[in-house]
Amino acid sequence: MKRIIELNINGDAYELLVSPNHTLLEVLRDKLGLMGTKRGCDLGACGACTVLVDGEAYLSCLMLAVDAAGRKITTIEGLAEGGDLHPLQRAFVDKGGLQCGFCTPGMILTAKAILDEEEHPTEAVIKKKMAGNLCRCTGYKKVVEAVMSVTEPAGKEG
Repeated sequence: MKRIIELNINGDAYELLVSPNHTLLEVLRDKLGLMGTKRGCDLGACGACTVLVDGEAYLSCLMLAVDAAGRKITTIEGLAEGGDLHPLQRAFVDKGGLQCGFCTPGMILTAKAILDEEEHPTEAVIKKKMAGNLCRCTGYKKVVEAVMSVTEPAGKEG
């Protein structure tokens, strides 16, 4: 039986009629048209569907939409402010941390969760915490460099 839930997504409130078995990913993409959250494996193995729920990285393909009710959800569409890219988005572009871009939203949101938790993580910490975000077409060196560049003090990037 469908039920009405309220979701707070990127600062906007939505009231939606959903089936209890609908995932957050399905609601984001199919009901709200937020296509930045990618559908990859649908098994929680690739990280392409990563969103922030109350600031923590979650795999939206594994989370039921009803379980997200009342929580603050951030998708890649909600990261930029006022038309300006978030520093992580800018760093991925500047450092070449993307190729086809399919996995990039999940990687950026995972990186945001890491940096919100720890201001200056080591490269080893970044690699370990981003291990669940897979990329099919490029390496991870530039991704890690992009995340590390955001942790460096202004003027020390090279």
